[in-house]
Amino acid sequence: MMDKKPHIKPYLYGMFAGFGAISLSILFFFLIYRFQGFGNAVSTLTGILMPFIYGSVIAYLLKPVCNWLEAFLHKLFPERMHRFANMLAVALTILFGLLLIYALIMMIVPQLINSVTALYFTARDNIGDFVEWISKQEFIANNKKLLDFIENSYDSLDANLDAWIKNTLLPSMQNILSGAAVGVVNVVTWIKNFVIGLIVSVYLLASRKKFGQQGKLILYSLVKPCWADLIMEEVRYADRMFGGFINGKILDSAIIGVLCYIACLIFKFPSALLVSVIIGVTNVIPFFGPFIGAIPATLLILIQNPIKALWFVLFVLVLQQVDGNIIGPKILGNTTGLSSFWVLFAILLFGGLWGFVGMIIGVPLFAVIYDVIKKLVFHGLNRNDESGMVSLYHDAFGDPDDE
Repeated sequence: MMDKKPHIKPYLYGMFAGFGAISLSILFFFLIYRFQGFGNAVSTLTGILMPFIYGSVIAYLLKPVCNWLEAFLHKLFPERMHRFANMLAVALTILFGLLLIYALIMMIVPQLINSVTALYFTARDNIGDFVEWISKQEFIANNKKLLDFIENSYDSLDANLDAWIKNTLLPSMQNILSGAAVGVVNVVTWIKNFVIGLIVSVYLLASRKKFGQQGKLILYSLVKPCWADLIMEEVRYADRMFGGFINGKILDSAIIGVLCYIACLIFKFPSALLVSVIIGVTNVIPFFGPFIGAIPATLLILIQNPIKALWFVLFVLVLQQVDGNIIGPKILGNTTGLSSFWVLFAILLFGGLWGFVGMIIGVPLFAVIYDVIKKLVFHGLNRNDESGMVSLYHDAFGDPDDE
């Protein structure tokens, strides 16, 4: 006997599909027309979660140190004391991070203040010497109007600078202090977020394996095992990419900064520490970092000693060649697997979106996106039985199992 009841499953699937499409369309247009309000909501949520963001960044950067200490302490303590060894490793890791920050502050800040102060007085004296020298040149000395213009401009600059300090800057200190209240609040907020983030990082480091297991169980409970395996593989790849690139780049930049400082002391370049800090910090940025750091550093030396500025430019070129061909490849290797074109694209894209932070994380982030696209193309070709395209795929992307 024929079943006269209609099968409702296709209709239900169609109804849910239509409802989902309409809902996504409404959400899409809402985000477009209310983008400013959506952005404000995201900014508010980010501000609330900022301590957890700080804590996550601190924990991720210190994770290699914690892993090394934990493995080392496990060899020293018996198995029954491994729990205590884990807690001790976390405590020593946080202590290491705090001591490192303290050492950097105590080493850099006083020298930075001295360098800026010396730069101000040196620049002022050099301007005076330059005006005196140019006034004695035959062409200038014979042109009374031009000579009077140079001398009047210098006298006006000198007088206006002193007058601005005495009559404007000092009397307005009260306004500056009252206006600085907002800055003080921002500093206090940053310190609060950093302290809470430090506490969060302790919990994250102590429970990193437990959180990893929980995330893995949640993933396998939501999707099929084959997809869960692919996602876990990509998460491990992203961890290797970000951890290897960022930590390696920080170590590479620290070495470059130290080498630059030693060379500045040997060749007696002015503002050695300030210049070295600029070179080291900007070297974290791939591709553009050496150029971004070399320009302000050269200008600082140029103000104090033009001849040494030329030698500094030559030194920076040599230092960057050493970094690009010896130090960088030894530490980083070819961690991203991206061509120079995609490295440049990632830096410009994410630098435009997120500024300095985007320039640092843009390359590993784009490397992960590139790897996902590469694997999707490979699985798509296999699914569509495009065996003739496999050789072309290898030429275009390489071996998908290389990572």
